[in-house]
Amino acid sequence: MSSMITATTWVPRGFAAPFPTKYNFDEEEFERIANLAKLQLDDAQEDLEEAQEAEAAAAAAEAAREDKPAKKEKKEKKGKKEKAEKEDDASDIEVDDDLKEYDLEHYDDDDDEQGEGQSMGMFGNVKSLAFYDSNKDDPYITLKDDAEDDDEDREELQILATDNLLLAAKVEDELAHLEVYVYEDNADNLYVHHDIMLPAIPLCVEWLDIPVSKPDVDKDSVGNFVAIGTFDPDIEIWDLDTVDCMYPNAILGQGGNAEDEKKKKKKKKSKKANDEYHVDAVLALAANRKHRNLLASASADKTVKLWDLHTAKCAKSYSYHTDKVCSLAWHPAESTVLLSGSYDRTAALADMRTPGEQPMRVGVESDVETVRWDPHDPNFFYVSTERGVIHYFDARNASKDPAASKTVWKLQAHDESLSSFDLNPVIPGFMATGSTDRTVKLWNITAEGPSLVVSRDFDVGKVFSTAFGPDKEVAFRLAVAGSKGTVSVWDTSTNAGVRKAFGQRVRSKPQGEGEGEVEDRLVGVEDDESSSSEEEEDDEGEDGVAMSHDGDSMDEDED
Repeated sequence: MSSMITATTWVPRGFAAPFPTKYNFDEEEFERIANLAKLQLDDAQEDLEEAQEAEAAAAAAEAAREDKPAKKEKKEKKGKKEKAEKEDDASDIEVDDDLKEYDLEHYDDDDDEQGEGQSMGMFGNVKSLAFYDSNKDDPYITLKDDAEDDDEDREELQILATDNLLLAAKVEDELAHLEVYVYEDNADNLYVHHDIMLPAIPLCVEWLDIPVSKPDVDKDSVGNFVAIGTFDPDIEIWDLDTVDCMYPNAILGQGGNAEDEKKKKKKKKSKKANDEYHVDAVLALAANRKHRNLLASASADKTVKLWDLHTAKCAKSYSYHTDKVCSLAWHPAESTVLLSGSYDRTAALADMRTPGEQPMRVGVESDVETVRWDPHDPNFFYVSTERGVIHYFDARNASKDPAASKTVWKLQAHDESLSSFDLNPVIPGFMATGSTDRTVKLWNITAEGPSLVVSRDFDVGKVFSTAFGPDKEVAFRLAVAGSKGTVSVWDTSTNAGVRKAFGQRVRSKPQGEGEGEVEDRLVGVEDDESSSSEEEEDDEGEDGVAMSHDGDSMDEDED
């Protein structure tokens, strides 16, 4: 079974609901899902009709090139032969008088006498099914719910204030979904809380702290949502505090225009980039933490779009790149400045308030993979490329000519594509890089430049995601995921090289500081097929959490 994780992101502590709610399929939700599903079915029907028309046109053109009289004579002979065969078959069939009352001859015919408004399409007959708010009201359920079972289910869903959520976009064979993990740092535990089914292969994930598509909620309130970009041009937004959802809370793009079906059908014919929605895969998302209702998206259609989450509509569209746009990052201080990276081998610094003005740019040697602002000095930013190089730029030296850009320093971090990297939000100068060469490297960035601290292969395959924990309590935790479909959380403070390089840069001592030699700790999801004998091995913790103990040569340098 092929499996891979394409993207991950953390949820800070305190935002997840202590007890996530179960999905409630009420009348209003039914109407919303039915409308959205009808649009998808209409699109599929249009595609089928277009294909049939094209096939018919091709057949007509082919017929015109053939000898029409000969073809007509041949067709007439074939028709007479088929008619004779049908007459012979009809004469051979004898219908039992006892079976006539069941009318089996018309068993497969369509039933035209369905109720008004009923259809056999997706969700077409859901409304006709009887459902009850509680199993106690269902007369067909004789075994009533046990209060103890309800309490156990509620306890299983509980998320503590000291827990972090870790979101992982995963693909297994042809099935795409988002796995919502709970990371219990104190217990060294990582497990899947619930998952969300997705329509296509996910490419990017962004956590949102604002309620989306909930009109009864105050716009200044805090929520726990996620935006997901896939190979489809639409962006889906899901509520992380609701389990077993059937449909997203909102769709940003053409698929979200449920109330304007006719307009949507007309626009469906055009696949050209426009100012209202993406027409190709969504490669990157970036939420604005100061203007919380703004979400930026980048697409393979070469555009960057700015979405208003209050209305779920596109506010502005930007077309200053000449190739696919693959990465975005908002400026940590200037909240209207957006950094974007593209396959056109440039990174652009654009002020979203001036859409008609050409942005400042810097150029690199190959396609851009990821862009990041320096969280501890917003005058600088990083750009990684498919050749494994990281560039460090001073934004004040950027110009409108990318060829004139100069780097502060340049690092050949990996031999293959540098698919992901992250900068620690708490510890200055602490950088992690991940590559398709299957290794993760930690770097110490000082005034003299970067230096390698440690390199690891976590057996996750090609590394697609590296992300530091968002809170001070988990600042040393690094989530790593890749092409093997597994995600692990590395407590980097248990490495001697990390403690030596960064132990003095935080107020409180990281775990292991001053405690002598401590082995590296790697927290992963427990294998369901593990045998009981594995619990006795040295590399298993009390909670059954896998630990990685590797003797790093860096440990010998510990003071």
